[in-house]
Amino acid sequence: MRMILAVAVIAGLIFYFFSQTNNSQATKENIEKAKLFLVENAKRENVVQTASGLQYEVLNKSANTEHPKASSKVTVHYHGTLLDGSVFDSSVERGETISFSLNQVIKGWTEGLQLMTVGDKFRFYIPSELAYGNRSTGKIGGGSLLIFDVELFEIN
Repeated sequence: MRMILAVAVIAGLIFYFFSQTNNSQATKENIEKAKLFLVENAKRENVVQTASGLQYEVLNKSANTEHPKASSKVTVHYHGTLLDGSVFDSSVERGETISFSLNQVIKGWTEGLQLMTVGDKFRFYIPSELAYGNRSTGKIGGGSLLIFDVELFEIN
């Protein structure tokens, strides 16, 4: 019985270290792909890059002038994809807007939504350091660049 337990523990440790090595390698690859993409994307005429590294483009600009603050609660529709185009989350696909406080979301959203006014639709290119960093979460691998189409409906 002890031998079986020891083998199970050793196998578990080997699996853990193997998956950590693979995750680390995948994270490094994601970061490198994102850097290359962002360098090229920044050259596009309609893409703006902020000091933090957030890139965005305006898809629709309204005539409104009020911007949310970092402490504001907002209502939005969004569609989130990875660099390969795969969808990891979308309020658009669910058919329901979502409301949240800007100080409760990833840094890229907090910064980006403050650039918008009600009626605007932007596309955000959010590097991992403004999102989930090197952590994996759900369909999002560590080091991933996140691309969001976001439409601001309301500042609550």
